[in-house]
Amino acid sequence: MDTLPEGKLYINGDVRPAGGHATYDNINPWTGKVVGQAADATAEDVDLAIQAARTAFDDTDWSQDPAARLELLKTYRDLMVANRDKLVQIARLEAGAAIGAAARAQIDGALNGMNDLLNCFSDVTWSEDRGVKNEYGFDTKRLVLREAVGVVGAITPWNVPLYVNVGKVIAALLAGCTVVLKPAPDTPLMGAIMGELAAEAGFPPGVFNVVTSRHAAMAGEMLTRDERVDLISFTGSTAVGKLIMENGAPTLKRVFLELGGKSAYIVLDDAPEFARVVMGSMVVFHAGQGCAYPTRLLVPRSRYEEAVQALQMAYAGFADKWGHFDEPTCMMGPLISKRQMDRVLNYIEIGQQEGARLLAGGKARPDMGDGYFVEPTCFVDVSNDMRIAQEEIFGPVLVVIPYEDDDDAVRIANDSIYGLGGAVFGDTQRALGVVKRIRAGALSVNGGMSITGDLPFGGYKQSGMGREWGREGIEEFTEIKAIGIRAS
Repeated sequence: MDTLPEGKLYINGDVRPAGGHATYDNINPWTGKVVGQAADATAEDVDLAIQAARTAFDDTDWSQDPAARLELLKTYRDLMVANRDKLVQIARLEAGAAIGAAARAQIDGALNGMNDLLNCFSDVTWSEDRGVKNEYGFDTKRLVLREAVGVVGAITPWNVPLYVNVGKVIAALLAGCTVVLKPAPDTPLMGAIMGELAAEAGFPPGVFNVVTSRHAAMAGEMLTRDERVDLISFTGSTAVGKLIMENGAPTLKRVFLELGGKSAYIVLDDAPEFARVVMGSMVVFHAGQGCAYPTRLLVPRSRYEEAVQALQMAYAGFADKWGHFDEPTCMMGPLISKRQMDRVLNYIEIGQQEGARLLAGGKARPDMGDGYFVEPTCFVDVSNDMRIAQEEIFGPVLVVIPYEDDDDAVRIANDSIYGLGGAVFGDTQRALGVVKRIRAGALSVNGGMSITGDLPFGGYKQSGMGREWGREGIEEFTEIKAIGIRAS
């Protein structure tokens, strides 16, 4: 396997090393070995990035020239597309993506989403004439404007780093904000290359900044507490999201939070090709490391044994189709780190202790290499009050829960602190009726795509607040101003 280039910081228009030239190891999840080095930002570096973003917003016309922003970001998009092969390689070696996953959500999903955001830009209403109203004996002409919030701190995860980076950074820049991006420590280069390409595209100094750090919290703590930062956009765990809200409270900082999920995949008893649909619920894409991934399979009790048999066949047939670094069709590789592997294995042990039946998988696979491999795993005979049904595992683990009727399926789906995504399969009108009763932000009927770059994405309940992507994702980074002009 190849090595990766050293990742640098991007601050105030300069691609440069961290203070003191400090670096840290970038680890390849396939091998557990060092694959490159990344700049390890100091607190002083983070402070400089925040100040650069603040100055660029306050003292330049970046927020006032939407046409120029759009053209520059089109140039940036073209550079990203031209570097697609490099981005795929980074996703493989840094995020542990299999080629099939890298070519889909990891990279092509991000590039397609970027294009969608650029196309959505024209849908945003920046100025609206609300007409003239006579109030207190005189006429007032009214305008409602959208304006950029200001400085955005974007804190992103390691699972699909380019996709989430793009969703936050491009939307915020289109809105006229300036940005400090803090990538996850496990995937620094996917953030660093965005800084390098921004420099190549000719971004004005300070408009976009990237700070990478080995420390999970240092830069994030600074961004969430600093009064110069107006908005935090965070994707990650619900626990960290709560801390970010606490940190931002003293300055009443705006927060967008895209957090955890435990989404339901509901198969109704009239679903065409019932067995095939059940087989499609396997949690294998990118080793299940996706917040909106449906990891609770709900099947009718009247067809439960049929569903279990279908899953046995599906997992048996998939046994040799994952964990292959050079196979173009492979969708599942390792977990991101030993820490995540240990977390997933601990949940598998918890599931067995709770009395769920292990239908497939359940073990680490050191025979596949020195990386962080865990078998595709399926538990059946699960009740929704078990921890493996309530807590986000973030690994290749599916839990199967029987239900009695549509009302029971809806009850189980909603019996969760989360409400991010989900899917329902069955007669279209019946499935749509079920979907409308599920408290979640992105829901699919019969395999329809509910998560694309031109649709708003976000969660209910403890899956977060606000929406990313689409027109709504750009508007998330704006404020609304009302103006009254005396006319008589």
